[in-house]
Amino acid sequence: MNSNDIATYLIQHPHFFEEHAELLGTIKLTSPVMGRAISLQERQMEVVREKYRGLELRMADLLRIAEENHDISQKFQSWTRALLLARNDVDLPHVLTQGLQDIFNLPHATLRLWNVGADYAHTWFASTTSDDARLFAKGLTTPYCGKNHDFEAAGWIDADQPVQSLAMLPLRLTATSPTFGLLVLGSPDPARYTKDMATDFLIKIADTSSAALSCLVDL
Repeated sequence: MNSNDIATYLIQHPHFFEEHAELLGTIKLTSPVMGRAISLQERQMEVVREKYRGLELRMADLLRIAEENHDISQKFQSWTRALLLARNDVDLPHVLTQGLQDIFNLPHATLRLWNVGADYAHTWFASTTSDDARLFAKGLTTPYCGKNHDFEAAGWIDADQPVQSLAMLPLRLTATSPTFGLLVLGSPDPARYTKDMATDFLIKIADTSSAALSCLVDL
């Protein structure tokens, strides 16, 4: 009879140790925690404590994630509320970008729109953008996050320090609608925006921004 046979027997006969309770006190196991021989009961308690600690850590992690999600939700609500309170359409780009910086504590945020209405042609957000920049925005199906490879859009940011990383969000009403702008988030920290970061929340930012700013362009 090998160890597997013994294990199978004990599984098939769960009352074995009830019938031979005296064995529980004589079986000795090596404790990975205490580093000495302990009884089966003591080892069982160690296993239970280890599982409990694991559950505590998991619960703490879930609570942390819940708090972070709640915080993001609150900030997103404050930002969208500010957009709704904007009294003039022409103020929307400033309210939008300044709100991102203030509410989400972002170093830099700016944007450019094209095909704007005639009433907004003189504004900062309608400044000339190259065909390359527009093609780049058009080609983005999801936000670009990563290093600043001398992108034209990085030059739209007025910063004291060089912009090392960027998140660039294409503005369009639907996945198949024409792209009419680019929202740009920049940071002097090269690790702030990385190619492997999650973009789900940035997509929501882009979607809400597109809806808010669509009144400024001729679609």
